[in-house]
Amino acid sequence: MKQLAMAASVLTVAAGAAQAGGLDRSYTPIDMIFEKGNYAELSFGFVSPSISGVDNASTVGFPANNSISNIAGEFGLASAGIKLDMSEKLSFSLIYDQPYGAETRYGGNPATTMLGGTAADAETHAITALLKYQATDRISVYGGPRSVRANGNITLSGLAYGGFNGYNVNFSSDTGYGYVVGGAYEIPKIAFRAALTYHSAVDLSMVATESFPAAVGGPVGIPLTQGVTETETPQSISLDVQSGIAKDTLLFGSVRWSEWSAFTLTPPGRNLPTGLPAPAPAVVNAPGNLASLDDTITYEIGIGRRFTDKFSASIAVSYEDGGSDNLVSPLAPTNGQTAVTLGAQYKISDAVTLSGGVRYTMFGNALPETGTPDTARGNFSDNDAISAGLKLGFHF
Repeated sequence: MKQLAMAASVLTVAAGAAQAGGLDRSYTPIDMIFEKGNYAELSFGFVSPSISGVDNASTVGFPANNSISNIAGEFGLASAGIKLDMSEKLSFSLIYDQPYGAETRYGGNPATTMLGGTAADAETHAITALLKYQATDRISVYGGPRSVRANGNITLSGLAYGGFNGYNVNFSSDTGYGYVVGGAYEIPKIAFRAALTYHSAVDLSMVATESFPAAVGGPVGIPLTQGVTETETPQSISLDVQSGIAKDTLLFGSVRWSEWSAFTLTPPGRNLPTGLPAPAPAVVNAPGNLASLDDTITYEIGIGRRFTDKFSASIAVSYEDGGSDNLVSPLAPTNGQTAVTLGAQYKISDAVTLSGGVRYTMFGNALPETGTPDTARGNFSDNDAISAGLKLGFHF
C-alpha cells in the first residue's frame, strides 16, 4: 500500500497549473515525512500551458477581437528532500521546492491592442524543515520553520491601461519566514491516513524600482527606486486522506484552501494619490494594487493499484472552482480548472524507486479586466496545459 500512495502523489512537483488560481505551482508537498526509515528524493517537472484569447477593444478607431496568442511560457520545476529518523518516535525532514511563480507575456502592439506588452515574471524558492513526532502507532504531529525567497517584475502595457501604458516595476529579491504545523491519524493495517496541514503566510519586503510613462508625468527611461513593497504569500490549509479499499487498491483524496485574496502588490509610487516624491513630476490617479486574486479551494480524488511487486499506477481527477463573474487579473487570465493525472511507479530495487506521470489541465473561461469599475479587456476560453514529472526516491 505504501508504494501505491507514492505512485498516487508522483506529480506533486509538476501538478501546479500555470496561471491557475493564485500563482500556485508545487502546492508545497510534505508527503515524504511519512516514508518509513531514512529516505531522500529528487523530483523534476515540466509544464506547457496554452492560454490564448481575443481582446475587447473599446477605443474608437481600433478593431475589436484582436487575437491574443499564447501568453504563458513553458516552465520547469524542481524539488528535493531528505528525511532522517532520529529515534523510534522522532524524525527530521528538510524539503526544497518552488511553490509559486508566474511567466505571462502578451504579444501585440501596445498602441493598438488592449493588453499588448503586458507581462509578469515571478520566481520563488522555499526551504522547509520539519520535525515529526510519532506519539502512538496511529497519531503523529509535525511542524517547523519555512523560508521563502521571491522576486518579480511587472509591466502594464496596452490601451487598457490608459496613461499607464508602459509602466514597469521590478521587485528585488527578499526572504521571509513562516511555519508549517500539522497532525495525522493512521491505521497501518488498512493503509489509512488522514493528515491536516497548515502553512502560514510568509511576509516579504521587496524594494520596488518603478518606471513611469510620460503620460502620467514620469521621467521617461529613468527608473525610480520608490521604497519597499510589503506583501505576503498566502496561508493554506490542506486535508489529505487515503485508505486501502481492497487488496492492492488505494483510494485517496485531498482538499486544499489558499488565501490568495490576502496577496497584494502595491508599489509605493502607485499608492501616492498626490504624486511621486520630489523631484519627480506628479502621477495622476495612480491605481494601487497590481495583484487582485481570489481565494482557491482545490479538490482531488483518485485511485491507485499495485499490479506487481514492482509496478504500481494511479489515476486522479482534481477540480478548482472559479469566480462567478469570470473577471480576473490580466496577469493570471484563467478561472478555475479541472485536471486528470496519470501516475506510475517502478521499484528498481529494494532501495530505489522511479516514479513518473502526466497531467492534462483544462482551464475555466476568463475575462481579464482593468479599471474602476472593472472592465473586461479580453476573452480567454478553451485553454489547457500539459504537465509531466519524474521522481527518484532512495531508502537508506
